[in-house]
Amino acid sequence: MRNIRLAALVVSAAILVSAAASAQMFPGVGFSTAPPTADELALKRLMTENALERERNFQRLKKLTDERDELQIRSMILSERQRLETADLDQELKKLSIQNSIAGEKERLANEPREAQYKSLTLDNNLTSERARAALTDERGAYDKLALDNNMASEKLKMTMADERSVFDKLYLDNNLASEKLRLSLAPQREATEKLRVDNDLKRQQLDAQVIKDDAEKASIDMEMRRIDFEERKLRYEAAQMDHKTVALKDDLEVRSQKEKWKAEANREPDYVLEPFKDGRLVVSDRRIALNGVIISGTADYVTERIEYFNNKSETLPIFIVIDDCPGGSVMQGYRIVKAIKASKAPVHVVVKSFAASMAAVITTLAPHSYAYPNAVILHHQMSTMVWGNMTNIKEQLELAKEWYKRLAEPVAEKMGVSQDEMVKEMYKHNSEGNWEEFADKAKKLHWVDNIVDDIRETGVVKQPTSEAPVFKWFFNQKEEVDPKGERYVTLPRLDPFDFYYLYNPDHYYR
Repeated sequence: MRNIRLAALVVSAAILVSAAASAQMFPGVGFSTAPPTADELALKRLMTENALERERNFQRLKKLTDERDELQIRSMILSERQRLETADLDQELKKLSIQNSIAGEKERLANEPREAQYKSLTLDNNLTSERARAALTDERGAYDKLALDNNMASEKLKMTMADERSVFDKLYLDNNLASEKLRLSLAPQREATEKLRVDNDLKRQQLDAQVIKDDAEKASIDMEMRRIDFEERKLRYEAAQMDHKTVALKDDLEVRSQKEKWKAEANREPDYVLEPFKDGRLVVSDRRIALNGVIISGTADYVTERIEYFNNKSETLPIFIVIDDCPGGSVMQGYRIVKAIKASKAPVHVVVKSFAASMAAVITTLAPHSYAYPNAVILHHQMSTMVWGNMTNIKEQLELAKEWYKRLAEPVAEKMGVSQDEMVKEMYKHNSEGNWEEFADKAKKLHWVDNIVDDIRETGVVKQPTSEAPVFKWFFNQKEEVDPKGERYVTLPRLDPFDFYYLYNPDHYYR
């Protein structure tokens, strides 16, 4: 799409410049407005260049925007991958926390019966102590009461108290022993809990270390992405600089190429005028058909197809059949050309530049518009034929030939203002073989051609011709020969009828 838009802009600019140049070089021809000034041309050229530059900048900005969007998408994908990887670690952490909670709850449930037993033993010990204290209080009261009465009772009381104390000590020791046993029984659970806590702390530290490591890797990746982004921007900038230089070089090459093309072309349109002959000048456009050489099978197709094509393009602009050198040829092919000329809605103009004989002369004479250079030769004669077979076949073919000649010669004689027999007599009067040739300025008086023209403008030739000059082609294809006298010579090519060599040749090298 970009190339199409650029090509359209270049073509538009070329059309504007070409139209302006044509308007200045050929005022009044094909243009109805005044030619633009140099400032207007410069403004149009500047507008075209600005449009081209805006298009290039748009394409560069679009490319950078696409690259930025692509990098953003890649960054989002990378962030999503890191999030998914971190999510796994978060799930593992949550799982470990739940396991720790479950283990703590199990430990609490396992310790509840032991703590209940410990509380029960503590209550029993307290009850026993309280009973002992109460008993001791009673005994002391009895002691105080009996102390006055009997020392023996006092001593007995002391012994009783000693026994009670022994029991109390034994109970106290039993309580301590039970408490130590309970503590020892709870120790493995506490060690397991502590170990689980330590393991959890270790895993938490490992997880924190992994998070720190991931953050460091993420920071490193981010830094690397920034570095890559910077490198990419640097490369894009350098590429843009190279593209700018390349575009500048291409533009310079295109300008040079275009200049060469412009130099090889006329850079103007052919002149299409309704009245091509004016003031002795004939203006021929590219609606042109060449009729040269012998008219053979296929010549009528070549000519009539082009007449139809030009009619389909325009039924008002003239068509030109240009005869440089045509000795005539097929009667049926020539007759089709005559009919196509008469049937054409667009006017057909026949132009003879060098030589038109026989069927070509008939085409020229019967054309509604005909022109010739003054020294062009036009030749009329009776139709010739080759017949074979038995006498009857020969007679039949001769009658057919007479009928054909009558159909072709009578219109020519009618245009000359004479009868067919009178025209034939004049043929043999001018030449013993019946070949009546005249230069065009004299042929005009005989009505063989309508107009004598000194200036034929071929405006349809808008490209520089590249064909090789015939003299070089002929010369380099010739082989120098030696005659019996030992003199070198070169054989000249055969000339067309009624042509002569006008050549300076003192040593007879050309023969």
